Amino acid sequence: MRNSALRVFFFPLAAVAMTAAGSVAQDPQTAYCNYEDGNQVSIQYRTTVKEVPKNGRVWSPGMTLYVQVPLKLGNSEIPLGAYTVYLIPGGKSWTLIVNRNVSAGAPYNSAQDVAHASMEIGEIPDPTKELELSFAHMSAKQCSLRVYYQKTGAFTDFLEKN
Repeated sequence: MRNSALRVFFFPLAAVAMTAAGSVAQDPQTAYCNYEDGNQVSIQYRTTVKEVPKNGRVWSPGMTLYVQVPLKLGNSEIPLGAYTVYLIPGGKSWTLIVNRNVSAGAPYNSAQDVAHASMEIGEIPDPTKELELSFAHMSAKQCSLRVYYQKTGAFTDFLEKN
């Protein structure tokens, strides 16, 4: 992991831990990132995970992405709208999938995928039993999504498209 990525990766974890210590976790939660021009990206999620993630398999922890400005994720563009977010955990990296189908309880359908992005991972110092998400504002047009679950922290960047 790059030194700057490592520094940026663990700082938001401390902020999440301090916030969690001061309040009782409630479902659903929302993680926000505001770009400098006032646009926003957010993810609504449930902290309680029903399905246990398995390496190499699509995992649906119940995350909905709300895009209020066109974004880039990896090599893909994400237009305005609401999307379901899936994850594929792996030993050396995770994959984040943005999918058009937001129907509750619908099975994963790869034909509905809008974007895929590799996520860097690292081991977090205090494992968590609940899913925790946060965004780190990296620059004027860059927000980094942080996903923390069990012993793993995974992250990827959403870039404002302009």
